[in-house]
Amino acid sequence: MLEKMTLLKRFQLLLFFLTGWIATAQIPAYYNGVDLTKTGLDLKDELSTHIISTHHTALSYNDLWNVLKQTDEVPNDPTKVFLIYGWEAGNDADCHNDIMRDENDNGGNSIDCDWNREHVYPKSLGTPNLGTSGPGSDAHHVRPSDVNMNSQRGSKKFKNSSGNAHVVNGNYWYPGDQWKGDVARIIMYMYLRYGSQCLPDNVGVGNPVAGDPDMIDLFLQWNADDPPSAVEDQRNTVLENIQGNRNPFIDNPYLATIIWGGPVALDRWNMSVNEEKLKQDVRVYPNPAHQFLRVQNQGEPISIRLTDTTGRVLRYQSGIEQEVEIPVESLPADVYWLIISTRKAQIIKPFIKN
Repeated sequence: MLEKMTLLKRFQLLLFFLTGWIATAQIPAYYNGVDLTKTGLDLKDELSTHIISTHHTALSYNDLWNVLKQTDEVPNDPTKVFLIYGWEAGNDADCHNDIMRDENDNGGNSIDCDWNREHVYPKSLGTPNLGTSGPGSDAHHVRPSDVNMNSQRGSKKFKNSSGNAHVVNGNYWYPGDQWKGDVARIIMYMYLRYGSQCLPDNVGVGNPVAGDPDMIDLFLQWNADDPPSAVEDQRNTVLENIQGNRNPFIDNPYLATIIWGGPVALDRWNMSVNEEKLKQDVRVYPNPAHQFLRVQNQGEPISIRLTDTTGRVLRYQSGIEQEVEIPVESLPADVYWLIISTRKAQIIKPFIKN
């Protein structure tokens, strides 16, 4: 089994045994003052405000060379950096699939085995183009990458697949099983940090999620499938010291679940409860509904968002402790979604307005 594991996964396993690193962690002091009891887009806005206000140092594009040598340093060999999208240990003639490389082999020569600065969110897919300052030089979304691999990736949108990093159907890019979570969390960070300039649905292929048509299910799935690595944790700590801010979705992937729903991601702060309990605590009736939709709650306070199938929020109410009656008589006959959230879990219940 061990010989079949990727180098990065072997490194993570080794680090686990050497340092006692585990998924669950205390909430970092960085989040003091952030209201983590909020849910849905309210929590998105809360985190967005925080990572913007704490981003105290703007890096230049040239600064990134030295910064990446710190953020992506291989812990047991500080002369090397990890290369995003790579998967081989570097023991064969083809250097372009390597997962690590000498930190000084940077520059941009596609003939030699150089590494480059990879904008995980392609600059050209920003609205407008991200450029090489501001969002274009934010080190949270720039990773070392083999020059040839970086060229293959180009400005292609992300699309789901499996295996190692590769081009999908000639026009899309799959980052690889061991990197897709990294990519998803970087895109989520960029969306919160830079808003409409970095919309997830501009950079990946997927379906819009209920309540936020700019977010797609692809990145929520990748965030859940591939939890944060020790390297991501390392990057977050280094960049808090350099830039001032952190990527919340590395600290706790479950924050994405609270905001956008979808598959339940790893909860490193023990915020989650069994989703089945929320389903048992909440009753929605009648379904179909004509005049009123009633939500009965027997558990902790909930918030509700009523949306249409495009994700447009039609009604929002929070702090519901027992029962609430939602008027729906004025809505056109159609299918709608009721998104029910606590600070620990979220469920989506479809209903029909007849």
